[in-house]
Amino acid sequence: MTARIREFLRNRREDGPCVVVDLDVVEDNYRAFAHALPDTRVFYAVKANPAPEILRLLARLGSCFDTASVQEMEMVLATGATADRISYGNTIKKERDIERAFELGVRLFAVDCKAEVEKIARVAPGSQVFCRILCDGAGAEWPLSRKFGCVPEMAADVLEHAHRLGLEAYGVSFHVGSQQGNTEAWDQALGSASAIFKQCAERGIILSMVNLGGGFPTKYLKEVPGVESYGESIFRALSKHFGNRLPETIIEPGRGMVGNAGIIETEVVLVSKKSDEDDVRWVYLDIGKFGGLAETMDESIRYPIRSERDSDETAPCVLAGPTCDSADVLYEKVPYLLPVSLEIGDKLLIEGTGAYTTTYSAVAFNGFPPLKSYVI
Repeated sequence: MTARIREFLRNRREDGPCVVVDLDVVEDNYRAFAHALPDTRVFYAVKANPAPEILRLLARLGSCFDTASVQEMEMVLATGATADRISYGNTIKKERDIERAFELGVRLFAVDCKAEVEKIARVAPGSQVFCRILCDGAGAEWPLSRKFGCVPEMAADVLEHAHRLGLEAYGVSFHVGSQQGNTEAWDQALGSASAIFKQCAERGIILSMVNLGGGFPTKYLKEVPGVESYGESIFRALSKHFGNRLPETIIEPGRGMVGNAGIIETEVVLVSKKSDEDDVRWVYLDIGKFGGLAETMDESIRYPIRSERDSDETAPCVLAGPTCDSADVLYEKVPYLLPVSLEIGDKLLIEGTGAYTTTYSAVAFNGFPPLKSYVI
């Protein structure tokens, strides 16, 4: 909670939940990444929070941008950033969207199979492509599934296919899993990337770049390593696997860039029990999974929650959202400790919510409006 956010909420008179993001924190985070990995280009993952104010700030600071759709590209271009600072990092793209990206000036595309390469070759000739490989995500609180990437053994064939179709086989990418707490998680993936570089070189194809992906955490309930520790570990792994011939590198921070910059203010709608004998209360908020807290799915992300009653005695409760959907329960498997004195109408502050909240907020599910967002 920054003083600026505290002052903003003190003066706010509107009803309903909102998220407030402090741009000063975003700027501090960007500078920390740039300092920790000085020879690595930063491509902000726009999906984390595409607020125009955030994009304009990062464009001014010199950031590049990882985008997943043409719409995100257009948001970035609206800041005045040029297309050579944009990567089309989604491995699942309609051919007409690839064509539109090419028309906008984008020349950097992610792939993970030959069919995706062929789309790019048809409508974005001469572009640079990098092949995403699978990564197990061990140590991540929000591991990524097998949806994206191919096995490392396939990557050289995919990149050779791109080369033969007139594209520039540019490099390799991977993602070690979101909210990655292990600073050494990049080592194994960089070993795979180095092997792919060698396989391609044997085929006469010289790769240039490794996309280190995201995964850099923000602080929730437990401490996480500082970005400097990640930078040191990544540099050691790069040196270990690539020696003195280090490749170009890029990173794609999303959560680590904006997560700790945001606070959600929410209201207690109801406090109840399911039976007179039940020791566990149910606390219902005016925000839930469908209002922006989708990352509480499977209770993967456990946000810090504060109230003005934090000095009072606490007891476990089930925390749930306001909608008429039984899936809209935030924390039940591991009940959440909240003050026993909590009452209907109390305001709670959910910290670390600058990332993946506004973009996950459903439009009018049960008639509840999307999460209001303020950037200060």
